[in-house]
Amino acid sequence: MATLGITDLRAGLGVNIKGKDCVIIEAQHVKPGKGNTYVRTKYRDIRTGRVNEENFQQSAKFESVNMQTREMQYLYNADGIYYFMDNETYEQVEVGTDMIGDNAKWLKDNDICLLQYANDVLFNVQPPMFIEVEITETDPGFKGDTVQGGTKPATIETGAVVQVPLYLNVGERIKVDTRDGKFVQRV
Repeated sequence: MATLGITDLRAGLGVNIKGKDCVIIEAQHVKPGKGNTYVRTKYRDIRTGRVNEENFQQSAKFESVNMQTREMQYLYNADGIYYFMDNETYEQVEVGTDMIGDNAKWLKDNDICLLQYANDVLFNVQPPMFIEVEITETDPGFKGDTVQGGTKPATIETGAVVQVPLYLNVGERIKVDTRDGKFVQRV
């Protein structure tokens, strides 16, 4: 494991802070007019999921954490357990609802997801950036409803509700950005 200083801290980096494996969410380098340089950080404890904020002085040292991302295919969920499969080794991984969190509304059978590990401990499941889904429930659209910016709520096949243009109807396929839950285009 490499030893890191405060100049190495950046978002997405895995480090050991006070004996706990953490992932840096934000790192802002601050150089005040008087005094020493420091880094204002926001980091997530991998085991508990708790987010902390802390400032580190120039002399602070950290041990790096072995970070790994694996692509896995989402298979199905049953009784609050989500099943993923590694397409190279065919190994299956079970992930609890608490680990998936709000991302569950973007999971669709057979989609490829990114499972992120720190020191071989799973800490995050990322759904695909874009998913193509069918609208299962929405108010009917009418020809000519193409007002700029006019939207209505629509339930998609994964159960999530997204805002879509007024002209879309039940049964149409759309592309959704899972990062912000916004409609991208009709497919």
